[in-house]
Amino acid sequence: MRKTITLLASALIIGCNLPGAENKNTGKFNKKQPGNPPDSAVARKIEQIPLPEGFKRVPVADGSFADFLRNIPLKKSKTVRLFNGEPKRNQEAQYAILDIPVGNKDLQQCADAVMRLKAEYLFEQKKYSDIVFYDNEGGVYSFTPPYTRANLERLMLRVFGMCGSASLERELRTVSSFTDIQAGDVLIRGGFPGHAEIVTDVAINKNGEKIYLLAQSYMPAQDIHIVKNPMNDDFSPWYSAESEGNDIITPEYLFTKNQLRRWPGRWKEAGGVVEPAGRSGSAGR
Repeated sequence: MRKTITLLASALIIGCNLPGAENKNTGKFNKKQPGNPPDSAVARKIEQIPLPEGFKRVPVADGSFADFLRNIPLKKSKTVRLFNGEPKRNQEAQYAILDIPVGNKDLQQCADAVMRLKAEYLFEQKKYSDIVFYDNEGGVYSFTPPYTRANLERLMLRVFGMCGSASLERELRTVSSFTDIQAGDVLIRGGFPGHAEIVTDVAINKNGEKIYLLAQSYMPAQDIHIVKNPMNDDFSPWYSAESEGNDIITPEYLFTKNQLRRWPGRWKEAGGVVEPAGRSGSAGR
């Protein structure tokens, strides 16, 4: 995963020692869709990313994590930059770039970006006691007074250094049905390294068919960005929850549908039923 590779090659080779896979997502949503392809130039925040014809965004509650994600501003620049300001080698993966700081250290990588977005939401909502993360050994990293931006940044640097995809996978709960996908859910494979991408928006058509957007950071630490759909240029950046097969091929990683996870119930958010809090499962070290 440390090597940035071209869009299509990465989908087939798949980093992090995962085996390559053929494209099994051959359902109707991987065929050409009607209407104009979405244009990132018109969107200044995630909720303005255009939809394919016939789809509407699912309603979300004001103040929910889904509402927060939709309102994240997007940069005018289309260039993904690393923590040191250098452009990322692979500039073919991104559709749009979130206006979220990456910092000046090689820390805010894939799972870290997911935790950053969750922490930013809770900080904005002043739910300070809910800003808690765990490392892979059960160590606890919580936000304590003073509840300032500077203190949050100090906490997140510790979290980024001690937590990752393995610990985050343990923290999250399995979503039993992929078509129940919601904004804020996470596609994750815990490992050393693993990878994680967050669902930033969901839309639905009159037949109840859902589509969704994914955002990621990567290695080295870099701008968080909405990823393209490399298997369907006409539908990109949207992905179909209804696609056939179990593989989800993103520009730089391969997931499977059973890797969809949801934040535990201690966050008590609107936007969907969440199971009670708990930590189970495992991830390899």
